[in-house]
Amino acid sequence: MSFIRAVLATIIGLFIFLAIIVLMFIGAAGVASSSEAPSVSDNSVLYLNLNGVVSERVAEDPFQEILPQDGPQPIGLLSFLEAIAFAKEDPKVKGIYMEHGFIAGGNASLQEMRDAIIDFKSSGKFVYSYGEFMSEADYYLASAADSVFLNPEGSVEFNGFSAGISFFKGTFEKLGIEPQIFRVGEFKSAVEPFIRKDLSEENEMQISSFINSVYDYYVQQVAASRNLDVDQLMKVSDSMMVRLPKDAVTYGLVDKLSYEDEVKDLIRNQLEIGEDDKIKFVSYKQYEKYAEMESAQYSSNRVAVIVASGDIVMGSGTPDNIGAEKFANEIKKARENDRVKAIVLRVNSPGGGLTASDIIWREIMLTKGKKPIIASMSDLAASGGYFISMPCDTIIAQPNTITGSIGIFGMLFNMEEFLEDKLGITNEVVNTGEFSDLFTVTRPLSAYEKSIIQMGVDKGYDTFVTKAAAGRNMSLEDLKAVAGGRVWTGEQALANGLVDALGSFQDAVDIAAAAADISDDYKVSYYPPKETFLDQVLKKSQEQISLRLIEANFGELAPYIQKVKNLNQYKGIQARMPYELHMQ
Repeated sequence: MSFIRAVLATIIGLFIFLAIIVLMFIGAAGVASSSEAPSVSDNSVLYLNLNGVVSERVAEDPFQEILPQDGPQPIGLLSFLEAIAFAKEDPKVKGIYMEHGFIAGGNASLQEMRDAIIDFKSSGKFVYSYGEFMSEADYYLASAADSVFLNPEGSVEFNGFSAGISFFKGTFEKLGIEPQIFRVGEFKSAVEPFIRKDLSEENEMQISSFINSVYDYYVQQVAASRNLDVDQLMKVSDSMMVRLPKDAVTYGLVDKLSYEDEVKDLIRNQLEIGEDDKIKFVSYKQYEKYAEMESAQYSSNRVAVIVASGDIVMGSGTPDNIGAEKFANEIKKARENDRVKAIVLRVNSPGGGLTASDIIWREIMLTKGKKPIIASMSDLAASGGYFISMPCDTIIAQPNTITGSIGIFGMLFNMEEFLEDKLGITNEVVNTGEFSDLFTVTRPLSAYEKSIIQMGVDKGYDTFVTKAAAGRNMSLEDLKAVAGGRVWTGEQALANGLVDALGSFQDAVDIAAAAADISDDYKVSYYPPKETFLDQVLKKSQEQISLRLIEANFGELAPYIQKVKNLNQYKGIQARMPYELHMQ
């Protein structure tokens, strides 16, 4: 009964929610149509509320101005970078005030944001940072400021990264489910959570290698910005010497312990206004719209930025993943559009289906030689994400991008024991051929059947490494030496020839424009179209229904059941990052 009540409550709640949304849309449309274009006053300060999830792009929220929210807000990375770059040259903006909450973003995304703030400082304008609680992600951005202020009762996390993986072998053993695994590459560890209860030696080695590489870079960047010794700063981190607010000042992470009102008094001094005068803060969201309108220009030349973010799947996909058919078509349209002179493929993906990745690869190959096409790697461009990057003319990665993982796997579950012993279900099959039910889950595969599937996986791996070697102009032997499913950071990938240079998204755009000889006259256009706010609302509603149903059935086990449910995405041979990794 509790399950039925949960279902009914969720459905009724959804209908009420949608009705409210429709009414709010009508109201928002009226407000939007009657409101003037956003404006910025002289002597303004750009306010960055860094409390939310960073994504490549986010849907515009039509209610943000009429119903502002205090909680975490999605942050669109690409529009953020454009806004900061415009503010650097805007005489109306005198500085930036960053207020930190709990920002969630990949290391490369945070690097892009941090570099944009450092570039803004080169204009001579001030950047102040204030936080009450700062995670290491928050502090990475804060450390780029001229001055960092911490609430006297606040805290700074500065104790290194950790990487966690959940293992499900014990769960499958209890349920009577046998994973049947097919893979190539000693480091291709995506299947380890289903067949082991701990890390393999190879997997532990590669995680240790790249997580230390990423953190070493983190500490080096912080040390440079704060004028600290790298070795001493690493010692502070390793021993977690910052435990109290005063420790953050003692070891140079923070300039002063101050309350927010005290920081704002310092901003007033910078602006040369009275202590009772109101600071003209302009929010990032408001300024983003202002910058977009003020910088609008016409050009017959376009650099098309195709934003490929999420898992790589067959078909059209959703706004949260990379549908092979949709993205191949976007590349084709850009190739055939006379106004598009160059293409940047912005990749943020852990990979996905091999066939889906190959469909996109083919469209890139058809584009090469006709128009410059540059890959810009974000947080992840691993496995299938690397597959769609490797044929591009030039590959640009951040030092802390996670890439490589050149390897593939397949997985099929034998659920015979689970069905019979736990559910009382038995199965009989009549086939027309000896292997008609090869891909069944109701019985174990024979050794010969396994060899058939492994043959397909081996062929897929040969395809991957052969095309990667051709794309990188490497011998097959040299390529295989850095393949095997191993994950690399951008710095490591540059050293072993998997990428061409380290740099930002803007660097990739500049390279594309220069290759097309349009550096002095071009406009950037983004594809595919952004997810609408209504799409976002409906998607969240569907996710909530699914989550509520799982929670009603499984309670505290719901997060783990959701992970098992996600296995439904693993259709066909996979070119996917070895695991879903959480670094904190």
